[in-house]
This record gives sequence, C-alpha cells and structure tokens, in this order.
Amino acid sequence: MASTSTLSSNSFFSSCTLRRRLPIVGAFCMLTLGLSNLKTVSKLGYSAKAIHSQYIRMEANNNTVPSIVVYVTVPNKESGKKLAESIVKEKLAACVNRVPGIESVYVWKGEIQTDSEELLIIKTRQSLLEALTEHVKANHEYDLPEVISLPITGGNLKYLEWIKESTRD
Repeated sequence: MASTSTLSSNSFFSSCTLRRRLPIVGAFCMLTLGLSNLKTVSKLGYSAKAIHSQYIRMEANNNTVPSIVVYVTVPNKESGKKLAESIVKEKLAACVNRVPGIESVYVWKGEIQTDSEELLIIKTRQSLLEALTEHVKANHEYDLPEVISLPITGGNLKYLEWIKESTRD
C-alpha cells in the first residue's frame, strides 16, 4: 500500500511540474521561432498573407478610390426603381440596392410621423457624393430627401476595383 501511494504522489508531482513547465516551453518556442513565422502556418495550409490579400483597406491600393455607401429613402417601389436606375445610368454609382418594407419613425413639423418606405443603398466614389446629392434632390419627391454617407474602409478587392471602374471620374 505504501508503494501505491508513493507512486501516486510521484505521478501527481510529475503532472504538476509538467503543467508548470509547459507555458515556459511555449514561450521559449515563440521566442525561438518568432511570431512572424506563426502567421504563415495554419492547420488548413493557408497563409494569413494569402487570405488577407483578397481583402483590402481602402487607402492601400492604387486600383481603388475612396468609396462610400449612401442611404436614401424613397416613399414607394416606383420612386425607388426610377431613382436607382437614373443614378446608375448617370454613372453616379456602381450599384444601388433597393430594400423594400422599411418603416421610418421621425419628427416632421413638430409631429411624430410613421411611414412605410423603401431604402436605397448606393455604392459609389466619395468624390461623387456632391453630384449624387444634387441628383437625388432634383429627382426626389420629398422636400428634404435623406442622403447620408458612410465610408467604405475595406472589403473585397475586386469589388472595390469594380466600383471605381463602374462610376464616372
């Protein structure tokens, strides 16, 4: 019985010592191999560089231009279709998504209003925002049409290049 408990305590001691030493061994391997070597190794065989090269930050590539997403709401499907087509035809945007069935709640002339609308999501160059805004104002039913933009900070490189190619300078 004494030999069994001695064996158990030796196994316990070895196990604890091993657990305490593993982080030290891991740290030593990290310092020896270097962090940069770990970026290109993965279980699937893909390198982080290869995966990242399909995506881009906007300021990092000459084949793209600073781009934005613009939101415009319209009162109905017909208005949305007409405005979206005119925007793309004039090359003020590469693409306009029409999202039906939104409900907007807002204050207008001191009263809370609720209206069913369609949302246009417009992808274009940042440099075209002023021309796009003027086009929307000239072709929109509302007295005060919503035109708000958000920067595109990165994304699929081929798509971002397509935005540049599909819009006017």
